[in-house]
Amino acid sequence: MQVPVFTVDAFTNRPFCGNPAAVCLLENDLPEDLHQKIAAEMNLSETAFIRKLHPTDDFTKSSCFGLRWFTPAGEVPLCGHATLASAAVLFHIKKNTNSVLTFVTLSGELKARLEKDHIVLDLPLYSAYPQVLQEEEELIKAAVGDMVVQDLRYSPDTKKLLVRLSDTYERSVLEELQVGAQHFLSVEKTGKVKGLILTLKGKSSGKDKGYDFYSRYFAPWYGILEDPVTGSAHAVLGSYWSEQLGKKEMLAFQCSRRGGELKISLRNDGRVEIAGQFAVVLKGNLTL
Repeated sequence: MQVPVFTVDAFTNRPFCGNPAAVCLLENDLPEDLHQKIAAEMNLSETAFIRKLHPTDDFTKSSCFGLRWFTPAGEVPLCGHATLASAAVLFHIKKNTNSVLTFVTLSGELKARLEKDHIVLDLPLYSAYPQVLQEEEELIKAAVGDMVVQDLRYSPDTKKLLVRLSDTYERSVLEELQVGAQHFLSVEKTGKVKGLILTLKGKSSGKDKGYDFYSRYFAPWYGILEDPVTGSAHAVLGSYWSEQLGKKEMLAFQCSRRGGELKISLRNDGRVEIAGQFAVVLKGNLTL
């Protein structure tokens, strides 16, 4: 059996930047164990599987598809960059004729639309609540050492811990921080945290004045030491920084080695739109 597969760099318009995802187009259902085996073989932070919901569906003409995401270690309930990559394959490769695509996922229905050279994702918005520093002191120390933490929040819906560093730090401090994410597994034993976000307020002056905030994201609990650009983390970050900055439209930059830019827009219905560009870098077939 041949399964079309693509690698798409999301949240960038240049190859080898942003966050790479593998995207598989499934004409027929796969045996359940094959999803995980393929994701392990692709060995990217996410492999997305787009499936037809009905036998008569067509990747070029249909507007609604099933979508699942797998890391090399397991299935995840939400992945922004692999959703963007999936929409890019349908819009850009398959020339899908619809203005909006709907994906049926573990996080409900997600929508994606093409807007000029960006794909706009419609995602749930997740609140993060104040957290007592002492409760996660070991984990925070493993992440940032003795750096000054200005705020600490927890998103119970996503199990993400948001650590805001002091506004006195520059972007370069966040970029250059050496984070030993493999140690998180031994210090966080409660099972409460499944992802750690480090974030920093943007500067209103200087060469980076266009960005409202910066972040890095770590998820060793899912087999990902550091994720290059993370849509799902920005469903939490968008909520937090909108409240902090009093803004509904924001421009964010994830400061990983590859780096990526995200446009964020909070809607009045409690959801968030996250827009990014993409670059298709590989087209091929899996032989199963």
